[in-house]
Amino acid sequence: MIVDDHPMWRDAVERDLVARGAVIIPPDPTCPVEAFRSRLYTPFDLYDGIAEHGYASTVDARAYAWSREARTQHDAWATLLRAVHDDAVQDALVEALHGRDVVGVMGGHALERGSSDYADAARLGHALAASGRVVLTGGGPGAMEAANLGALAPTPDAVDAALGRLAAVSSFRPSVEAWAELALRVRDDLGAAPGRARSYGIPTWFYGHEPPNVFCDGIAKYFSNALREDVLLAQSSGGLVVLPGAAGTVQEIFQACTPLYYAPEGEPLPPLVLVGLEHWTETVPVWPALRALGAEVVRAEPLVDHQPFSPQMLTRLETESRMLGAQLVTTEKDAARLPPEFLGKVLTLPVRLEFDDPGALDRRLDALFA
Repeated sequence: MIVDDHPMWRDAVERDLVARGAVIIPPDPTCPVEAFRSRLYTPFDLYDGIAEHGYASTVDARAYAWSREARTQHDAWATLLRAVHDDAVQDALVEALHGRDVVGVMGGHALERGSSDYADAARLGHALAASGRVVLTGGGPGAMEAANLGALAPTPDAVDAALGRLAAVSSFRPSVEAWAELALRVRDDLGAAPGRARSYGIPTWFYGHEPPNVFCDGIAKYFSNALREDVLLAQSSGGLVVLPGAAGTVQEIFQACTPLYYAPEGEPLPPLVLVGLEHWTETVPVWPALRALGAEVVRAEPLVDHQPFSPQMLTRLETESRMLGAQLVTTEKDAARLPPEFLGKVLTLPVRLEFDDPGALDRRLDALFA
């Protein structure tokens, strides 16, 4: 039915709806986002106009500014609009992820493009997406951007090419414009991998100083960080991979562990994988606290160097992991010897040797061969 948009007709329709028990929530003309939206954001929605008018003109920046205005901080109408918006975004996200094997990838926002850790996160994202999983991140910069980038890229070579180009602008500081515009050009040249969406981000305007990355197929951006954190963890039904991070990442780890700790006996639990032995045991010693709460490595399989993976061994490991409700995990070195048809069943983690003083080895070698 087409209804004339004349104010008289609108008033008549509103009166009829209210008489039938409806609640009419008027929009706020100063709010930059559509509170009653029915779909996820795209990077192009949030960054529209950045090239012509700068980041401050974009929907993303204006929505953050609106949410921080003194008027909206304690205004019931603005609070209601934010809640309605977040509920609508959540509905769209749940619909998009329905029936998919979703793995959450978490990590710090400060990780810079051009670093080896950033490249590792991108290759992890690509490996997860190539195995048929959906990569879900916090949608921000750093490790989150890297994982979304890797998931979006159609091939490993495309990942490497994108990494090389992005290193020219390593951080969103001091210029969000330079950081985002380069990424948008890289995304445009990258092309989406064929098939269904492989990558989603869940950022928040609560951390408005962290701009969203552009490599997500869909973006569910929330005003409420508490709701956003809960949704991110709840939707990661296939497990969580936690890359090195700081306070926000630590909060996510313990928030993820709480339902695992209180889960009924025998209930299948999604795996939680912490990447970075030194980081999580010494730099930010989360692992000892998790061990005190009962976390454990379920099973380890010692291997001789270059030991071949026989079909019988792989079948046994797969059967044991299924019985234990565990995720098979290996390193890049051992993953290189896995048959292609088995790679999708194993989470591959990077291993890097880094020297505090790289020159020390060179000096020893120079002295040896002098």
